[in-house]
Amino acid sequence: MEPDELEFIGENTTIGVIPNFNHDPIYLISGAIGPFRGGQPLHIPLWFAIHLRQQQKCRIVPPLWMDIGLLEDIKEEEKRTRNFTKMPSEHYMVEAKLVLSTAPEDVPQSDEIKTLIKDIWDIRCAKLRTTMDMFIKGEGEQVKLDNITIVELNTIRPFLPHAMDMLMRILNAKNGPAPNLSIHNQSAMINSMNSSHSRYT
Repeated sequence: MEPDELEFIGENTTIGVIPNFNHDPIYLISGAIGPFRGGQPLHIPLWFAIHLRQQQKCRIVPPLWMDIGLLEDIKEEEKRTRNFTKMPSEHYMVEAKLVLSTAPEDVPQSDEIKTLIKDIWDIRCAKLRTTMDMFIKGEGEQVKLDNITIVELNTIRPFLPHAMDMLMRILNAKNGPAPNLSIHNQSAMINSMNSSHSRYT
């Protein structure tokens, strides 16, 4: 998937808002949103929350995971272990990008939150690159990518064809050509990896 497609998927997650207007439910193909009552919180799709916030028709309620204590714990856990920590949101980077750029004043300590999320992102992407490097040096031995988000996985997508080509060269040098593992099959393997995983700079 392209970054725009991944952001589109993330924009469909729900987030809390407190509207400052009254309105009957809005009916979309995906279902009804609302009703809206001034001062009463409700959850709506992120894309619509951003639209309302840009028109100054609501205040965004930050997701519970946008908490300094929780993010500091995740950061330390990411630094401590080689495994990937389960993130509190599959679309944490999309949510953070949109909320913190549109309504930083709605998020307590937004600058610190933004820094912590960027630190976590950098640590996880570095671990992911290291894991792929170990995969190549291990000549195709199985690697675990548990708890990787689809946006994170997408960051190594440009590297995968080159990595698989290097791996095939190594295996061919050791064992002779493997006709069943053609470039077409390598691409199929890569596409399968991308589509089977439930992953922004």
